Amino acid sequence: MFLPKQGMNKEQVLEKLEGLRQNDVKWRNGKLFGGAFHVSNEMEDVVGDAFRMYMWDNALDPRDIQSVLQMERDVMSIAAAHLGGDENVVGSFTSGGTESVLLAVKTARDWSRKHKPQITEPEIILPITAHACFHKAAHYFGLKAVVVPVNTETFAVEPSVIEEAITPNTILLMGSAPSYAHGTIDPIEDIAALALKHDLLCHVDGCVGGWLLPFFREAGADVPAFDFSVPGVTSMSMDFHKYAYAAKGASIVMYRNPELRMEQIFTCSGWTGYTIVNPTIQSSKSGGPVAGAWAALNYMGHDGYLNVAKELHKATQVAIDGINQTDSLHVMGTPAMCLLAFGSENLNLFQLADALKERGWSVQPQNRKGDVPESIHLTINPLNIPNMEPFVDDLKAAVKEVWDAPKVTEPDLVEGLAAMPADLEMDPEQMKGMFAMLGIEGGGIPGRMAVINEIINVLPTPLADKFLTFYFNELTRYRRDEA
Repeated sequence: MFLPKQGMNKEQVLEKLEGLRQNDVKWRNGKLFGGAFHVSNEMEDVVGDAFRMYMWDNALDPRDIQSVLQMERDVMSIAAAHLGGDENVVGSFTSGGTESVLLAVKTARDWSRKHKPQITEPEIILPITAHACFHKAAHYFGLKAVVVPVNTETFAVEPSVIEEAITPNTILLMGSAPSYAHGTIDPIEDIAALALKHDLLCHVDGCVGGWLLPFFREAGADVPAFDFSVPGVTSMSMDFHKYAYAAKGASIVMYRNPELRMEQIFTCSGWTGYTIVNPTIQSSKSGGPVAGAWAALNYMGHDGYLNVAKELHKATQVAIDGINQTDSLHVMGTPAMCLLAFGSENLNLFQLADALKERGWSVQPQNRKGDVPESIHLTINPLNIPNMEPFVDDLKAAVKEVWDAPKVTEPDLVEGLAAMPADLEMDPEQMKGMFAMLGIEGGGIPGRMAVINEIINVLPTPLADKFLTFYFNELTRYRRDEA
């Protein structure tokens, strides 16, 4: 595509954009489990209007747009109180959970440089269920990610396993509240106690559930202590653009005291331009996400969020009961809120995900890692609430279909892929040939993903990562012949 010589009018631009959406998931129909968090059209209007009001304002310098600074303070105060924090808890508004986690890990690294200078090869201990963004943070900031297994019945990490992994190089422990994959909460009180015992920092990843868990507890769910009320928790991350229903680009990272956050802030007065003080990774940034989050919290209020949580709690139980009553399926662990995973001892879950997609449902297949088997993940959001019983009905029908369907990969191929060396090098032409063999050419997105998921499931992780990196690199290339 080239820049058009003549600009389009507003109607033409919007018509073009609408045309581009024809292959997008129609998430408004309530059949997408994850990715979109929407509570009502009126809420969408309130958040959208607030976002647009501030979308052109630059939050780079708080002296210029002081209202954005005030909104950041307001949402920080609300978040700290919501998560058991006192007046010493401080935080920063970020673009999402990944940025929040990156900042928390970077802070831990810089804190250890100052307080434990003898550590030259710092390590962070991660349960295998920790979100991938912790691995990304370790990769970006030159840390070693020490991955430990979880209990294969609860899918939560055991404190003894973490303590065994602590070395003189450890700088940070973490736990999930809840983990994204299975919706289970790690034993935060025990992990934080280990952090105190060994003089370590402790981060709680509440990105997906931190906002909703207190409301689920009020709605009757069994939610253990997981926040700043727990001694030893030194930082937390929590997204507003998930279950607080703010517009995308709204998260927060919080620290128990200002001294810790000092290690997060980047300052530069050593160049010829204006003095830079960046509390987050971004420099210039729109005030829109902050305004949208502020509007969402004030529009919904405590009672609004609690009412939605009660409905989500009921819908989740419908899903759990329906899955457990379906032949060959079972919910994995005990989900703490409205995230869950289900597995099977003898059914191809990747084919099941495709069969559900053909019935209009968008679910997330999850690969086997270590002793944690493959599964299908559901993130239940308000749009899904009226659709839970139809989903269960279609799930039962899809299971019957998959039982009668031929296998997508031959056992010999699976064994051969699993035996491939993890450090195998493949040049671009070999990669292209591999994709062509699978029927994927020209950087396209296949309609059925079972074969791809089966391959990723059995390949050694380093080789699977190379495979996916090459695919995404091709997928995102521009092509001159595109209209």
